[in-house]
Amino acid sequence: MIKKSDIKPLLNEDKIQAGIKKLADKLNEKYKDEEVYLVCVLKGSVMFMVDLAKHLTMPVKMEFIRLSSYGSGTTSSGKVNAVDIKLPDLNDKNVLVIEDIIDTGHTAKFLMDFLRHNFKFKDLKFCALLDKKCKRVANIEADYYCFEVDDKYLVGYGLDIDGNFRNLTYIGYIET
Repeated sequence: MIKKSDIKPLLNEDKIQAGIKKLADKLNEKYKDEEVYLVCVLKGSVMFMVDLAKHLTMPVKMEFIRLSSYGSGTTSSGKVNAVDIKLPDLNDKNVLVIEDIIDTGHTAKFLMDFLRHNFKFKDLKFCALLDKKCKRVANIEADYYCFEVDDKYLVGYGLDIDGNFRNLTYIGYIET
């Protein structure tokens, strides 16, 4: 069982919030006063989406979907499970998919392919708090991200291990 004392700090709360504010400034410039739908991938992305939304100046609507690609502990299953992917009509809308981390890219690719197959967007972008490019397998990149990270198992600020540590205000890593 992992204990809080096993977590080594990587990004503190101030750094995370500064990165989110910087990203929000870019998005505010891009979308100006146009309405934007934020599609949050639960559960890990909710803290990031809420903090990002606080800095957005355009009209924002929030939607939530639930996908899963992790098995137990620190091992990815390599498969994407669409747990709950119901969305309103997003045709001709500006949509930002909000994800906590993009690593292998399987989940991001699955979701973006699903969305493109089902809707004709005004604009569709993928936005991640963390980009783990060193683990990328699928042919997809984040349109926007706050931080590029190394190949560590990350926890905190929405990221978990077996459902634990999502509530940390910082992001840390554990040795696996």
